[in-house]
Amino acid sequence: MGENKWMGKRWEDMDTDVLVKIFKELNLVELSPVSQVCRLWRLACADPLIWGTLDFGLLKSNFIQTRASPYIWVDDRSDKRLAKILRVAMAISRGNVNCMIFHYNLFMKDEHLHFISERSPHLKRLVMPAWNRITKSGICQAIQRWQELESLTMPTIGQPPYILEEIAMSCKNFTELKIMGSFDLPFALAISQYLPKLKVLSLRCSKVTMSALICLLTSMEYLEILNISHCLLLDIAANGKRQVIHELDDQTLEKASRLREFHYCQSRSCIACQRMMVDEGIMRWYRYEDWFWRQDEVRSLDLHDYGKLFDAGCERLTSVD
Repeated sequence: MGENKWMGKRWEDMDTDVLVKIFKELNLVELSPVSQVCRLWRLACADPLIWGTLDFGLLKSNFIQTRASPYIWVDDRSDKRLAKILRVAMAISRGNVNCMIFHYNLFMKDEHLHFISERSPHLKRLVMPAWNRITKSGICQAIQRWQELESLTMPTIGQPPYILEEIAMSCKNFTELKIMGSFDLPFALAISQYLPKLKVLSLRCSKVTMSALICLLTSMEYLEILNISHCLLLDIAANGKRQVIHELDDQTLEKASRLREFHYCQSRSCIACQRMMVDEGIMRWYRYEDWFWRQDEVRSLDLHDYGKLFDAGCERLTSVD
């Protein structure tokens, strides 16, 4: 009787589709050495199915709040570690990332943004709530490279027109915007001027003036989805006196009725609404569960729907904390 012989394929001869399915289960740190095994494995590690979303949601900076601009100080170790992680991710992904998520307390610099914008030309969605250390020219240069950008989550900024104008000029498919912070009339006017065909807007857990809300509902003809859940709504009188609005009037609700989706919550029993009142309209995200900032009533903006390539399994090696 002859000897039984193993007829299976060797690892280096396996079909690329099979390798991709296996490698999808790995995190960034695990993929790094795997991508160096051989040419076939390197190609499989760069497959777009693996790199649809690059989620740095666990990654934070070491920072100290200061009174001078940019109002935070981040140590060199954080910057160097972040640069190292970005180099690894961009090298393996080979330009195939189309969604990139950063933690709300990850304070990047221009050079970090420049590095990733050059190496992720097909980015369609960017979640970057913190950019205290990124300059006007830095974010504008990045937007110019991301011509396929469709969705942006961003913080409140002092002069919103420049970023919205850059998006209007460079990103012809842009339809989705989320603001985390404060939203006033000048911000609403900038959106209506530069992004008149915006379809989705979320102001979840932001401080919103009623004049800004009315401006959106009146001027944004193409807007389909608006989320003002858990917002602190303020009516500002001519003399500057502010009044918190606890319930929308019938006229405002009628204007919102044309939308396909209108998310609105100001319930005294809602935990998120309670937190907004305690924080006086500027949500202190660091006080609450680390997943809280990732939520949104608009499904396409809810980060819980996205898989994590950068997960707890690699936190020991790559955390910037």
